[in-house]
Amino acid sequence: MPKFEFQLDGVLRQRKHAEQQRQRELAVIQLQMTRLKADLDQMDRAVRDTEQDMRDNRLIGRLDLSYLAAHRRFAFSMQRKAMALAEQMAAIQIKINEAQRNLSEAVKGRKAIEKLREKQFERWREAQARHEILELDEVTIQMVRHRLESEQQAGVP
Repeated sequence: MPKFEFQLDGVLRQRKHAEQQRQRELAVIQLQMTRLKADLDQMDRAVRDTEQDMRDNRLIGRLDLSYLAAHRRFAFSMQRKAMALAEQMAAIQIKINEAQRNLSEAVKGRKAIEKLREKQFERWREAQARHEILELDEVTIQMVRHRLESEQQAGVP
């Protein structure tokens, strides 16, 4: 039985490769976002820890105004860093959205070629089935003809 050969196999491989590339690109960008979120969480914990320390240890008894001023500067600095991180995260989210769109397009392209392959394979399979039926019909006709000739030679009416 002949083997099915899809003429666009190279295109399908290329589309699969492009899809995998888009997946890798998306993963790299998502990793950047994850790192920024971790940095933001770490900054948030640091601010909460210093505020808790200040409430528990620094607001009792005699107040150290230089420490309070340093704490305030630290809090403002962390707030500015958090805002900068939020801006970076917004920019990366835009990149993530674009990478997801690119991946979606790559998936659609691959699926279109796969669908075409499935249809061509189905048509090929049907053609093979028809060809086999024709061959079987031919064999049957040959057998009947041979039997009739044999019966005529034997004198069977």
